[in-house]
Amino acid sequence: MGHIVAKDIFGALGEKIDSLTVHTPQTETFRAVLRELYSPEEAELVVRMPFTLSTVDRIARVTGRAPAELEPQLARLSDKGLVVDLNLGGTYHYMPAPFVIGIFEFTMMRLKGSDAEIGRISRLFLEYMESGEFYDSNFRDGQQVSVARAVPHLEHLGDHVEILDYERIDHIVEEAEYFSLGVCSCRHKKHHAGEQVCKVPLETCTSFGRGAEYLVRHGMARQISREEMKDVVQRSKDLKLVFSADNVQNQPSFVCHCCGCCCGILEGINRHGYPNAIVSSTLVPHVEVDDCNGCQKCARVCHVSAITLTPEPKAAGSKRMFMPAIDEQACIGCGVCSLVCEPDAIEMRKRERNVIHPETTFERVILQCLERGTLQNQLFDEPDRLSHKAMRGIVGGFLRLSPVKKALMSDALRSRFLAAIASGAAKSGKGDVLRL
Repeated sequence: MGHIVAKDIFGALGEKIDSLTVHTPQTETFRAVLRELYSPEEAELVVRMPFTLSTVDRIARVTGRAPAELEPQLARLSDKGLVVDLNLGGTYHYMPAPFVIGIFEFTMMRLKGSDAEIGRISRLFLEYMESGEFYDSNFRDGQQVSVARAVPHLEHLGDHVEILDYERIDHIVEEAEYFSLGVCSCRHKKHHAGEQVCKVPLETCTSFGRGAEYLVRHGMARQISREEMKDVVQRSKDLKLVFSADNVQNQPSFVCHCCGCCCGILEGINRHGYPNAIVSSTLVPHVEVDDCNGCQKCARVCHVSAITLTPEPKAAGSKRMFMPAIDEQACIGCGVCSLVCEPDAIEMRKRERNVIHPETTFERVILQCLERGTLQNQLFDEPDRLSHKAMRGIVGGFLRLSPVKKALMSDALRSRFLAAIASGAAKSGKGDVLRL
């Protein structure tokens, strides 16, 4: 198998990353990021690798390289956060890291200090994200499945509102057995690019289970105890931050502690106007008009500017000059506004509309790729195999048809579609991914 010439390898690498779970527009800035992070040899290996989690032996077969040659290369790429390695059933499986959650976060978490390299990479990431092309390519068609979901603060819950365990931050912490704490990629990027305006500590990125184990093993985070995890959660409540978790119901791998000024996901809402950049919780705040004193704190603390203040004629005996109005379409249901409401005029209630929170990482990846037109790469994942190339073309064309995509994402067909994909994965020898 011939090598891809050096001048073309980063273009091929960019196309490979764009074909994973999130789109990455191929701009000059993005190619500059790739040249900073990958050597030409590393880039070629990632281009040749299967799209999905695979053992060393399978990668050796697909790429035509010896396992003894691959293992140290994959280890180096994993240490750099450019390949993800997970222990499934006692055997390590490897896959190319997507841009998010992946290349961006892991790069900014592993780099330490204040040298010129971090500043250079931070500015490249900042330029790429703030251009808006990344958000446009992933959310402009109304996609419902993002990598993250808001986890609500539940201190002010409406009467008779039942909350499932996966939306309780305390349950997420109690359920997990392994924890890590690392530098927040978004704040680290802003800090080194000279644009961090908040005073939130950099070390605020928390992970759980396999995700935490990956970060600790590769020096991107440190292991912490359950009690320290609870302390970090309480600190974020005190700081009135948004909890942003892995968009799955079972065993989420991370919870971010986000602010509207630094968070890349919330930037998709605030700077680029895509409320679907994060999946809302199943709750929405409700203002009890008679209890509101018009203090305006809820609007000032909202991280996505979903609360506006409407001037109100001054009534006899009332000092209230403004009434908050909540835009439920823009609101992510984080509940931060309810934390600052001193008269307890805001309570969290159930949304009327349905919100998609996939049960597992496997389901999220399948639905995310279906929406972004890359599911065929998950199904037929060997890049250079002719039969897989042909099937990617045929299946990809079919799945990109709008009526087909809408039908498979609908409440009526989504469960059966996911069950069929899971059955196919098990029969094709990829059953380990169903554990995710």
